[in-house]
Amino acid sequence: MPANVTRQILADHLVEGELTPGSPIGIRIDQTLTQDATGTLVMLELEAMGLDRVRTEVSAQYVDHNLVQEDHKNPDDHRFLRSACERFGVWFSRPGNGISHPVHQERFGRPGATMAGSDSHTPAAGAVGMLAIGSGGLDVAMAMAGEPLRIRCPQVWGVELVGELHDWVSAKDVILELLRRHDVDGGVGRIIEYHGPGVANLSAMDRHVICNMGAELGATTSVFPADEEVRRFLTRQGRADDFRELVAEDGATYDVTERIDLSSVEPLIALPTSPGNVVPVREVAGQPIAQAYIGSSANPGYRDFAVVAAVLEATGATVSDDVSLDVNPTSRQILGELIRDGYLLPLVRAGARLHQAGCNGCIGMGQAPPTDAISLRTTPRNFPGRSGTVDDRVHLCSPETAVASAITGVITDPRDLGTEHGIDFPRIVETDDALIDTELLIAPLPEEEAAKVEIIKGPNIASLPDFEPLPDELELEVLLETGDDVSTDEILRAGAAVLPYRSNIPEIARFAFDVIDPTYHDRAVAIQEAGGAGHVVVGGRNYGQGSSREHAALAPRHVGLRATLVVSYARIHWQNLANFGVLPLRFADERDRDALAQGDRLRLTGLHAALDSGSGEVTVENLTQGTTITAVHDLSPRQVERIRSGGVIRYMKERLSGRQRQPRERGLEE
Repeated sequence: MPANVTRQILADHLVEGELTPGSPIGIRIDQTLTQDATGTLVMLELEAMGLDRVRTEVSAQYVDHNLVQEDHKNPDDHRFLRSACERFGVWFSRPGNGISHPVHQERFGRPGATMAGSDSHTPAAGAVGMLAIGSGGLDVAMAMAGEPLRIRCPQVWGVELVGELHDWVSAKDVILELLRRHDVDGGVGRIIEYHGPGVANLSAMDRHVICNMGAELGATTSVFPADEEVRRFLTRQGRADDFRELVAEDGATYDVTERIDLSSVEPLIALPTSPGNVVPVREVAGQPIAQAYIGSSANPGYRDFAVVAAVLEATGATVSDDVSLDVNPTSRQILGELIRDGYLLPLVRAGARLHQAGCNGCIGMGQAPPTDAISLRTTPRNFPGRSGTVDDRVHLCSPETAVASAITGVITDPRDLGTEHGIDFPRIVETDDALIDTELLIAPLPEEEAAKVEIIKGPNIASLPDFEPLPDELELEVLLETGDDVSTDEILRAGAAVLPYRSNIPEIARFAFDVIDPTYHDRAVAIQEAGGAGHVVVGGRNYGQGSSREHAALAPRHVGLRATLVVSYARIHWQNLANFGVLPLRFADERDRDALAQGDRLRLTGLHAALDSGSGEVTVENLTQGTTITAVHDLSPRQVERIRSGGVIRYMKERLSGRQRQPRERGLEE
């Protein structure tokens, strides 16, 4: 049967299972990506497992999130990561080199390869025909150790692109159009594959924008074909030999189909506080703004900055008095090219504020907006408080919309700016001579030298907690109730106050759920100190959407979270909970969600037999209300073994020491 691009890559890397949607599979991983906000735990996990050297084609560690060095914690993490990379044979991208996703695409992206990344926007690499999947750090650590990545085989959602984008409309508007149609859970259980004649009208970095924000649809990943545009991109990066054509075979079909006429797409904007809350810019035009933010992994390309500079130069405008125009170059290479080609001076003359190459304000590391003021951002997410301001009003938009609004001081459809100022849309053409910059990208040491490296740990770097095995019976208090679409930013927020503790679980646990309930941590610790078995969190649909950060599972587990009981889970967070020994349950009948209340005491008995049974059913007694409901787990036999052991790390320790009993039957994650 003719295969689409997704099926070709999966078939080439399949080591376990069958390519039937919904069935468990294991795939060989060629490359891994880690960044400093998640990579510290990955390196600690590799150390805890006793790994000697990574077993991938390429593993790369980027320092792009925790760049603010207000004290010793972040620079200590940077030094720790560099020494760990030297020890384990990992490429190291130094602070200031740029954001992981565009730099990885420039230096390592390869058509037909697979990648697991401890960042939920890892799918951006699909722009060059890779199958790149965001995962929890522990799953990435396992891939670095040579283990397959185990997932449920997704459906392939074929999105046919036809036509060409009009002036003042760009790739950000394309992915916002998909989010407008399908919201933040429309891609769950699917890989989005773009095809059709319209693909040829999108550059490799345009495709990066679209693949990056496929994560906001809940998709497993997104992928474009590797065509002549990908060849051009890799040739420009001095890597023509890494190109291979990879397109859907004639007659290939898709499990789900969609069509977007690019010529019908208009400037769009996502309103607070969800990437799926999308409307046309014209519907909200005229509202005053306080900030316009350019950059991030969701708009990282040369043209995304150059078009802003060109608009400012063509209009002769300066930034509105009430607006801060923040410009975040995404890599040293792109920054160098903007300087060389004369695009930086118009930004400076117009009053833009330039920041170092990195994630910065996207992850809440600086550039926070004022209270109760609109911030237009080209970032991928606008979850509440993510910017660093509690009552933020972050809107997501294209660079064209952001710069038009920065000039006028109000939300502005960029097409209107062109009409009012009588300017043509600036068409940005990259030269073929890329300013290739690899000075801050450090290659792995030879194996003999690496074996002698001592990993350097500062005082803020704490060893990973060791969690006890799952007992056969648990009596737990419902400590917290949440609603639908709760994000990992709400479970464990980002920002300058929190990120420096990513390598210190006891400290970062103090911030768990504080966006939802500031009393959560203290109440959880009180149960522990009173000798209780722990607690349970009850939630709604799409629980744990957003970031891949495993801290959102690990930190609550540290203060006694033993189970979650929700209507449905986001893929990565569900896996992270299981990896750290938290029992992820869902309601067999979602109407039972209303039968539980905060403070109820729940008893789960016969857990071992229930987990081992084929039904997946777990009986939950509500001791407070005198009722009983049925919950369901979707764990594989392999995951059951790991949860019963207390999590993957304890499981691996026991396995490596020869004490771990084997699963009753061969099983796969998800």
